[in-house]
Amino acid sequence: MGGSEQDSRRVVIGMDPHKRSVTIEVMDAEETVLDKGRFATDDAGFAAMRDYVSRFGDRVWAIEGCNGIGRHVALRLLDVGEQVVDVPPKLSARAQVFATGQGRKTDATDAHSVALVGTRMSGLRPVVNDEPLTILRVLADRRRWLGEETPARSARSTRCCWN
Repeated sequence: MGGSEQDSRRVVIGMDPHKRSVTIEVMDAEETVLDKGRFATDDAGFAAMRDYVSRFGDRVWAIEGCNGIGRHVALRLLDVGEQVVDVPPKLSARAQVFATGQGRKTDATDAHSVALVGTRMSGLRPVVNDEPLTILRVLADRRRWLGEETPARSARSTRCCWN
């Protein structure tokens, strides 16, 4: 398989993220595994990972848990112009059981499951950098907490003073 042939095909890069490392698997539309690797999440590892997959021109990153542990890597990829979709952990877990026939979890099998879901499923949620929305959510949660806390505090002080 020549390098130019790989450049013309759309690939899905399935990723199993962790705090200090990520495991990836590159898969084409026919579910052929083209490459795989493990990279650190520091600046050098992130650059090495991007360089490693740069030969695949038309690519989309499918990352497990973009609202959780995968968020830091997903946002970094968005910042450099990559296309990222979120793979819910339940979907990748189902794919893992069906693909392997058992539920054994390793980083490589997790990355494979995520790549399978990214290849097979349409309608996965695209990840966007919604930092302003996140800030508004934090402020709304704080306001709600303060609203719930104030009456309780007032009731405690009333009981204290009148008893």
